[in-house]
Amino acid sequence: MKLSKFKFNLPEEQIALHPAKNRDESRMLVVNRKTGKFEHRIFKDIIEYFGKDDVFIFNNTRVFPARLYGNKEKTGARIEVFLLRELNPDLRLWDVLVDPARKIRIGNKLYFGEDDSMVAEVIDNTTSRGRTLRFLYDGNHDDFKQALYALGETPLPKYINRPVEPEDEERYQNIFATEEGAVVAPAAGFHFSRELMKRLEINDCRFAFLTLHCGLGNFREIDVEDLTKHKMDSEQMFVGSEMVEIVNKAKDSNKQVCAVGTSVMRAIETAVSTDGHLKEYDGWTNKFIFPPYDFTVATSMVTNFHLPLSTLLMMTASFGGYELIMEAYGEALKEGYKFGAYGDAMLII
Repeated sequence: MKLSKFKFNLPEEQIALHPAKNRDESRMLVVNRKTGKFEHRIFKDIIEYFGKDDVFIFNNTRVFPARLYGNKEKTGARIEVFLLRELNPDLRLWDVLVDPARKIRIGNKLYFGEDDSMVAEVIDNTTSRGRTLRFLYDGNHDDFKQALYALGETPLPKYINRPVEPEDEERYQNIFATEEGAVVAPAAGFHFSRELMKRLEINDCRFAFLTLHCGLGNFREIDVEDLTKHKMDSEQMFVGSEMVEIVNKAKDSNKQVCAVGTSVMRAIETAVSTDGHLKEYDGWTNKFIFPPYDFTVATSMVTNFHLPLSTLLMMTASFGGYELIMEAYGEALKEGYKFGAYGDAMLII
């Protein structure tokens, strides 16, 4: 499977810059794999496709305010610092990306906040763009995290080309997000409102939660035509016993198992055993799913409309079938569906 097979022309005006007014009222294109037919619906209509003891699997990771702006010592140059993950809480060490990277060297100090209240020192150059920063802070760890996050902003993807607004703090987050650690939101879950989840519950649908901390690797450009040569960044994930029990019971009872988003799909395909059942998992995954691929857990999938050449589109095409999904994308473009994290939804059944 070649990278160029996932190229298509996406007009800029079809990239969603803002979320739908109400979470569950975005548009939804339903793709039926058996019939090859499409239906144009509103997201809250999803309730019509699921019933008693069908399971939705959600990713409960929580996005933290990972994008900071600081100034370099002496020159005062403005530097964007993107927090990736905490390496050592005791030493205040963080793995970060800096932009522009060429200006930052080991030993440089960066100052954050209007009064330069937060200072960090560059102690390692790990990659061409990556750095390790040590934050110099005297208080306890909770106070430090609070102060650091107060300086940060919601890390909207770069393709949402506008300043961050107050609504983003709530809307670039799922309502069930509890486990902090993501710098990219699992956006398929954005469409689920409290009201909709209550209605699904009344319909006797079951909910299962796993954690996969989505990283920037989702947006990294693929620079090889042969997809077998692409390596995904590793992401931390956790699948617990309660979730395993709910999903395996549904599978054994021939009930639907709906993966809400590509991160959920990657996680369950990482945690599946040879007999097709889920097992508990606590670790990392760098699984890269592209066509052709045999899925063993999910029977349906909720996902957004992804950008050209993205690994997210490749996984969606793996599940729905390459030809059918690319046809569905053509339909979505023609009908004016919105793409990206704040965009419309696709339900593949």
